[in-house]
Amino acid sequence: MAVILALWEAEAGGSLKATSASPARPPLLILLWTWPFNLPVSLSRCSEMVPGTADCHLTADRSVYPRADGVIVHHWDVMYKPKAQLPPSPRPSGQRWVWFNMEPPLNTRNLKAMDGCFNLTMSYRSDSDIFMPYGWLEPWPGQPAHAMVNLSAKTKLVAWVVSNWRPDSARVRYYQELQTHLKVDVYGRNHKPLPSNTMMQQLAQYKFYLAFENSQHRDYITEKLWKNAMNAWAVPVVLGPSRDNYERFLPPDAFIHVDDFQSPRDLARYLQELDKDEARYLGYFRWREALQPRAFSWALAFCKACWQLQQESRYQTVPSLASWFM
Repeated sequence: MAVILALWEAEAGGSLKATSASPARPPLLILLWTWPFNLPVSLSRCSEMVPGTADCHLTADRSVYPRADGVIVHHWDVMYKPKAQLPPSPRPSGQRWVWFNMEPPLNTRNLKAMDGCFNLTMSYRSDSDIFMPYGWLEPWPGQPAHAMVNLSAKTKLVAWVVSNWRPDSARVRYYQELQTHLKVDVYGRNHKPLPSNTMMQQLAQYKFYLAFENSQHRDYITEKLWKNAMNAWAVPVVLGPSRDNYERFLPPDAFIHVDDFQSPRDLARYLQELDKDEARYLGYFRWREALQPRAFSWALAFCKACWQLQQESRYQTVPSLASWFM
């Protein structure tokens, strides 16, 4: 855990104690080239979001492009027609572009068309210039907390929320075998309905949650774990990158990895054993006495870019996004 906390503090600004920008310097003007997925989001004061950060002026008004200090480009919104959808040339002198992407390589297209266009990368990958994970752990402020699990409310065993159902995917194939040995309640498109306003209340009834990623890539650990499982106080059963990769972000006893079992049948047996052994089950929550989960937000990502642009004095170019990210 020391590894990921150090990554977050040194590279990401989650609990940064960075030197503030000079008070005499005017706020950086940062243009959001598009809203993420064309959906406007609420913006916050970056000095409140990321300690040690001077406020930036964040805007989606493209008329400021000629004088913007930085431009954040959300890859999903420009990847289908990059030549037409990227900011125009010539680029204003000294302006830095940030490539922003929270999707896995499987869903990331046309990277080669963007070679040499960007100065900084921002993604869930820990080797990004601006590291923006889907979630992380922070120490509790003040005295350590007690892990309060409402076991009496956990009357069901395993839940899974899935919208992108691909029968040939690794996670669906694993589920198909698992459910022959153990009852799994599946919610989402083409399955049981789960209104968003009651989602956490519903998932909190389960002891375990299948945090199965739609593709397996380095550091790609998403809201399936950080939001769905963590907020519901359900033990995450993960399918994604390797256990070692997860342990860069989480204590080893905070999750159950499918790779620890020879087969879905063995996993089913283990979950059934934990269901009957309260002490062993509660052991998966012991880490919460010292740490609390935090989750991604768009506003925080923009403010992390704000912080990085304040620190970054050298002008660099990312020669090939494809060779790095794919």
